[in-house]
Amino acid sequence: MTRKQPPASASRRVFLSVSTAAVAGGVALHGRAAQAREPLGPGRPVAGQPPDAELRALLRDIDRQRIEATVRTLVGFGTRHTLSSQDDPRRGIGAARDWILAELRRYAEASEGRMTVELQSYVQEPAPRIPAPTRITNVVATLRGSAAPDRIYVVSGHYDSRVTDVMNATADAPGADDDASGVAVVMELARVMATRRPEATIVFTAVAGEEQGLYGARYMAKQYKSAGADVRAMFTNDIVGSSTADDGTRDPRTVRLFAEGVPTAETPAEADVRRSVGGENDSPSRQLARFTRSVAENDATGMRVRVVYRRDRYLRGGDHIGFLEQGYPAARFTEPSEDFDHQHQDVRVEGGRQYGDLPEFCDFAYIARVARVNAATLWSLAQAPGTPRGVRIRTDRLTNDSDLVWTRGPEADLAGYEVVWRETTSPDWTHVIPVGNATEVRVDLSKDNVFFGVRAVDRDGHRSPVAFPAPS
Repeated sequence: MTRKQPPASASRRVFLSVSTAAVAGGVALHGRAAQAREPLGPGRPVAGQPPDAELRALLRDIDRQRIEATVRTLVGFGTRHTLSSQDDPRRGIGAARDWILAELRRYAEASEGRMTVELQSYVQEPAPRIPAPTRITNVVATLRGSAAPDRIYVVSGHYDSRVTDVMNATADAPGADDDASGVAVVMELARVMATRRPEATIVFTAVAGEEQGLYGARYMAKQYKSAGADVRAMFTNDIVGSSTADDGTRDPRTVRLFAEGVPTAETPAEADVRRSVGGENDSPSRQLARFTRSVAENDATGMRVRVVYRRDRYLRGGDHIGFLEQGYPAARFTEPSEDFDHQHQDVRVEGGRQYGDLPEFCDFAYIARVARVNAATLWSLAQAPGTPRGVRIRTDRLTNDSDLVWTRGPEADLAGYEVVWRETTSPDWTHVIPVGNATEVRVDLSKDNVFFGVRAVDRDGHRSPVAFPAPS
């Protein structure tokens, strides 16, 4: 192979070679072709993926008033405690379950058979916070993908609620923010997407038993795992109802996204590799969070996604943990600053201050914007190729360049791949190198000095999340 010599001022080698001729992103690469030099190495700066016309139309359909109506209806069931009545038609978790089921089935009627809705139930035997055998029921709406139906993306909120005493199943527990807000997001997404045709499958679910121990979501994740389901991402929306902090300050344009680093389900062997090559900041969940920022921070959502490098809030947890335990990428959306007077509290006035999780403390315009962040993320995931599989860095050559290999995806509209890279101290990918329809590439940057990733691109420019390579 003949290489051009870099200018005398170049401080590192900056050229790319691919094993096949390729064209991607308007950049032609012929044989082992040279890329233009960038100050920090090969490639161009990474940019976000702007919403296309189809996604913009979807985001415009999200209705703040419908979201408010959903929250108020759920609050109207008095309590939705997991241990409350399951057969009272007006009060308790059973009444809430039946209403959610009916609404989702009504949305599904517009889907021409693509969306199905079912109850997913099991009996939880006595356990912490479950004093007697109790039926836990998730309400699940599945919108089947048109091109890649086996590839699944899940979004959830929990419809159970509580007050100060987590075992009090009779007191009013309105649960407006925690978590009627999250259920309202999920139901509004189901409504606006039911009439559309995602390429991959999207699952909208309202789960139960969260306040008693994440029971419903854990059961759902285990069912997917036992069935060998290809769940590529899961998001839970939990406490996404308010933009006002406990000191009265407001941040109506930010949503937090909690994403773990070291995977919950990491095996000892995987931990050994991670300690050897790095990757503490490159779990599938972290790649999911980076993808979310790239597709959901724009003028169409009007939101900033603040990624938090934790599995959840300090020593706390949510329904995404059940999916992480099964090895699925998952993350949690939560409002920017919580007001603890309005969650997990008995409804009361004390010292002239109103306590309780009441709808008057929700910001429904804010919830609608959170729904748009979710919609932009889920729709972009479903329309893009799947995250590349089998991505590895070859270690059989001791050189100062890097060989990456991967398995070609099955998508009919797959256009090719891009290599992304960053300095090891950078929180997000900084440079991208289009490599076309190749499955192997050599980059003149040392794997000892930077982190690499690979993502897929379709003919419409939709990009997958990044896959972090393992050593080979």
